[in-house]
Amino acid sequence: METQQQREVAALEKGAACCAWNFCCQRLAVGSFDGAVSVYDSHDSSAASSPSQKWKVHTNGILNVVWLPPEAGDAIACVCVDGTFSIWEEVGEADQTITWKRCFLLESSSCRLLDVNFRVFSTGLKMITAYSDGHVKIFELLDSLDLDKWQLQSDFQNVVDSVSRFGNYNCSSASIAWKPREAQHQRAPASFVLGFNSDSSQLNSAKIWEFDEARNRWVLVGELALPEEKGDGVNAVAWAPNIGRPYELIAVASSKGIAIWHVGLNPGSDGRLSTKKVALLSGHDGEQVWQLNWDMSGMTLASTGDDGMVRLWQCNLNGVWHEQAALDCGTVQT
Repeated sequence: METQQQREVAALEKGAACCAWNFCCQRLAVGSFDGAVSVYDSHDSSAASSPSQKWKVHTNGILNVVWLPPEAGDAIACVCVDGTFSIWEEVGEADQTITWKRCFLLESSSCRLLDVNFRVFSTGLKMITAYSDGHVKIFELLDSLDLDKWQLQSDFQNVVDSVSRFGNYNCSSASIAWKPREAQHQRAPASFVLGFNSDSSQLNSAKIWEFDEARNRWVLVGELALPEEKGDGVNAVAWAPNIGRPYELIAVASSKGIAIWHVGLNPGSDGRLSTKKVALLSGHDGEQVWQLNWDMSGMTLASTGDDGMVRLWQCNLNGVWHEQAALDCGTVQT
């Protein structure tokens, strides 16, 4: 059997706080505690030693960096520790110098922005933002190349009873994942999953929201938590691409480990999707898991957390989930 070879994409500078990989152009964006963002080009032989671009975003540290979809060009969204949110676009100046220019800024107010995610639809680009008071806001951009003209579409809290009014809560983190696009279902309703880590059990459980075009609003169609788990804070969520399964696959990380959920494709008479927890992965030795990512096939889940390990998970033919590999500083254990 041929052994897979690994290669170093980048040697990150001291103070790196978060990173995001761009699959389309094979680039890595890294946010730092000093408020700077660096971009590494993997096709550049010197990328492993130094970034191709580096600039100052804010005086506060970077909490999260996210690449926008390629339809928006080369652009990066940055969430700072104080909640300041900005979008930066790579542009070429008249003298052909490549630089990164800020094209959108949303400053912190009474609550902090915790996470952001993007997806392209036939009508344009959509952006979800989650806030420290448990609110989620959806913005739309009709022209994906005009990144400074976002329009607010919806504003609601991540709670089951959307009619009742709830108080102000203190959320320390949030995680959002759009339902991936399917080529055969271009007109499928927009859906996403969102979970908070907060002092409120009503906000915490990961919930699936779907846009109801008939009523022109977002409706709750699923909750990914057993009754005894609804108070558990959510650290990360990830929605797997569907390559033909008769159900959707969503991973949710909490203090108990990584839960794997099967979600039905069509809602029942009550408007809710069927949900079934099929596995609980606990290979991170009791440490917190903070990031989850599926591969492009939706077959392999990658997780990382406080133990400093990157673990890869797969499901065998018998439906049993197991750890396929563990990576630590370039070493693979199988």
